[in-house]
Amino acid sequence: MKEFKSYPRIMLAAVSSGSGKTTITCGLLQAMINRRIKCVSFKCGPDYIDPMFHKYVLGVPGANLDSYFLTKEQIRDHFTDTAADADLSVIEGVMGYYDGLAGTSVSASSYDIAGITDTPVILIVNGKGASLSLIPVIKGFLEYVPDSRIKGVILNRTTKEMAARLTPLIEKLGVSVIGYIRNNEEMNLDSRHLGLVMPQEYEDLRDRIDRIAKELEETLDLDMLLKTASEAPPLPKDNTSGKRAAMAEVKIGVARDEAFCFYYQENLKLLQELGAELIEFSPLRDHALPNGLDAVLLGGGYPELYAKQLSENQGMLESMRASVENGIFLLAECGGFLYLHDTLEGSDGACYPMLGIIHGDAYRTKRLSRFGYIELSDNTGRIKAHEFHYWDSTSPGDGMTAVKPLNGRTWHCIHKGEHMIAGFPHLYYSSNREMVKKWIDQLRKGTS
Repeated sequence: MKEFKSYPRIMLAAVSSGSGKTTITCGLLQAMINRRIKCVSFKCGPDYIDPMFHKYVLGVPGANLDSYFLTKEQIRDHFTDTAADADLSVIEGVMGYYDGLAGTSVSASSYDIAGITDTPVILIVNGKGASLSLIPVIKGFLEYVPDSRIKGVILNRTTKEMAARLTPLIEKLGVSVIGYIRNNEEMNLDSRHLGLVMPQEYEDLRDRIDRIAKELEETLDLDMLLKTASEAPPLPKDNTSGKRAAMAEVKIGVARDEAFCFYYQENLKLLQELGAELIEFSPLRDHALPNGLDAVLLGGGYPELYAKQLSENQGMLESMRASVENGIFLLAECGGFLYLHDTLEGSDGACYPMLGIIHGDAYRTKRLSRFGYIELSDNTGRIKAHEFHYWDSTSPGDGMTAVKPLNGRTWHCIHKGEHMIAGFPHLYYSSNREMVKKWIDQLRKGTS
């Protein structure tokens, strides 16, 4: 039985990528913390890195909201479960507000998520190098669909004077101007081939976020933003107790360090719900796997940046190889898959010996090899996934078939066997909960 409950919430969306969404989201979260407002954060789409910045500010993991991976009801349930105890939920959009599947559909876009969660939207508009031309851009976003859900606008990378001139013209369109943000280096987070530089790589990130928060207090009407968030309609909430983790019956080692850090929090939570104890270890620093593991999860990340250190950690390489010989189960995705190869070309251009479990070489390509959503299938079922990588392999595997949504393009990928699933795709476990349950059951039988 469901009851309706209020969840104050706001989405920060933008005209395009590179408009400052993550920086503004982090600054806003910090500003709310400074006001003693308890926040939770979400990221639209399959991104891993932006939620790490949210976690850096809040101290608790963020969550993804993705309408390709989950049904509308699952998304609403996931949102209400995560936001249950928060005073404010902040959802960061992905790419441009209307950008969805294949670049030609609003499905799986930020707009789609705003509609599913009935969330008011604040549109971030990049004002650098523009003035009056911003008006038709905003007008177009407001009128592109009958209900855009856009309630406010933030003018980013502009001046106080220009914002004052443009505000009455923008508000004639029927949308509020929440404020402006000056153009300065503090508001720019560095990026590399897979997205933003990781939070731990900034020596001054805490101070920078604090300064951004103070800036937003000065130039944005945060009271207006909070009022907009409070006007979000109530959402249905299942009044039964939430899912509880089963008693741990299997132990899964989760690689977690600078080289391996891309994990959907929903995936880890599901493993725990199904009876797994998650034990973190570092392939960079530890010299052996933790004792008593039934499986190893090697997530994505940046192994190419740390190829030399990974290759020189002979203790961990030997421990991994011995565990595989003894029948441990391996689930490796993207960066974790690269680690399994005979060699890995590092970002420095040198090739380094790796685990040698996948007989092939991982090498850098000149452009993005694969990007976007896919559905994987074999004779055991289907599961949804996402790919984004600039490295490729001479042995990508052929254990599953990948299908692109909308255009239907297919190819083979994944090394799949009794004790291993390894390939470039990042799997989203809740898109086929039963398949993941079978993996856990397989591990459970192996320990009995």
